[in-house]
Amino acid sequence: MKHKTVQEYYGKVLQKSDDLQTNACCTPDDVPEYLRKVLAKIHPEVTEKYYGCGLVAPNVLKGMDILDLGCGSGRDVYALAGLVGKNGSVTGVDMTDEQLSVARRHEAFHADAFGYAAPNTKFHKGYIEKLGELGLADASFDIIVSNCVINLSPDKPAVLAEAYRLLKPGGELYFSDVYADLRVPAELLEDPVLYGECLSGALYWNDFMTLAKAAGFADPRLVEDRVLTIENPDIEAKLNGIGFYSATYRLFKLDLEPACEDFDQSVIYLGNEPNDPAQFVLDKSRVFTAGKETAVCSNSFIMLRDSRFAPYFEFKGNFSQHRGMFAGCGDGFPFDVVSEPAKSCC
Repeated sequence: MKHKTVQEYYGKVLQKSDDLQTNACCTPDDVPEYLRKVLAKIHPEVTEKYYGCGLVAPNVLKGMDILDLGCGSGRDVYALAGLVGKNGSVTGVDMTDEQLSVARRHEAFHADAFGYAAPNTKFHKGYIEKLGELGLADASFDIIVSNCVINLSPDKPAVLAEAYRLLKPGGELYFSDVYADLRVPAELLEDPVLYGECLSGALYWNDFMTLAKAAGFADPRLVEDRVLTIENPDIEAKLNGIGFYSATYRLFKLDLEPACEDFDQSVIYLGNEPNDPAQFVLDKSRVFTAGKETAVCSNSFIMLRDSRFAPYFEFKGNFSQHRGMFAGCGDGFPFDVVSEPAKSCC
């Protein structure tokens, strides 16, 4: 039933981004310049039907094979296609015919815009809980992204399990979504507007952490977040004080500790990532300045050493002497609770 509700809302009710009734599906305009240049090349029809809530363009993408869960009209697929280069690829999956129709008819346009001899994109119709039905092989993607879609899935554990299966060792699920500060009452799931606007299907943030770890993603990392101001009195009244946040997480397919442990390890960012020479952002709490040695927990050490990020760091230390828990890591409420000044959306 939920699949039908979403297909109806995104295929027929919404015709363009301006039809949304809240600001949940809205990307802030503080976009890096290199990404802004890529977004400027995307076909207007694709952009007009974009309903994401964040940016799903992690660093170090050249040559990567990427899967986009719930790709919609293809805006993120095409943005990533411009960043991975002609030797990378981006595959989009969506269940809504109207959205896929828009995405598919502009493949040649974007290949030409990025200077490729042939498209490095492909699109599948299917459900993100049932990726096995699409013939996608185990461990076949370096990165999986999703933009404000997993909250719409009626089977979130299956989505996370499928993502883990499809990632290569050292790969990551990097996605933006909407989270609640309380568990959303079950009856609100039946409201098609609340569900379609990415609110009533949102997970309580701590339930998400539990599901992610159960799927194999041992140490979810919050990259960025913002308070969602609904700005619709009728919808706010139905929500009865529940707070919502747009947040981007990265989850690695790595053998990690369940908590942050200290082995007296450190890293030095070499400043050799072209788009971010001054600093390298692993997550919200771990930003590395070029040339500066920084102490890290064992999980951060592994995330950098055993992933595509390894060439950009010097690593110091090993696992020979355990010093207990790493100072400064905690399991409290992860999001900023004070809303920033209103921003326009792109």
